[in-house]
Amino acid sequence: MPVTVNTVSDTKPPRSLGKAVWNGMKLRCPHCGKGHMFKSFLKVADQCEVCGEELFHHRADDFPPYISIIIVGHVIVGVMLHLELAYDDVAPWIYMVTMVPASVILPLISLPSIKGAVVGMQWANRMFGFDAASRRDPGLPSYP
Repeated sequence: MPVTVNTVSDTKPPRSLGKAVWNGMKLRCPHCGKGHMFKSFLKVADQCEVCGEELFHHRADDFPPYISIIIVGHVIVGVMLHLELAYDDVAPWIYMVTMVPASVILPLISLPSIKGAVVGMQWANRMFGFDAASRRDPGLPSYP
């Protein structure tokens, strides 16, 4: 006789990964898409002011900067290669005037959207504390 286990995950409604990531990229709540995800430049709000979804469970940490570095690095190297191949001799000062500011400004512009997308992905996949059923009871002792 087969044993069937009825877990909480069987009854959870699915969360749209694409919608959550898109809402995060727009700096909006991954659940409702209306509330603000951030309370400052890169500080995620504790909860959505519209729907009340808890957002403090995220663990974005270092992943958004890595993605930003990869994207900006590819853009900068692509532009530099194009300049070298399209023109005979490019003076180093041109790179200093254009590429150095671009390598500082582009990550600062892209980082909030990338972090929002990562938090949206975590919410959609019920990672970390975004799944109410997997949260530990605060009254239970913690284990090292």
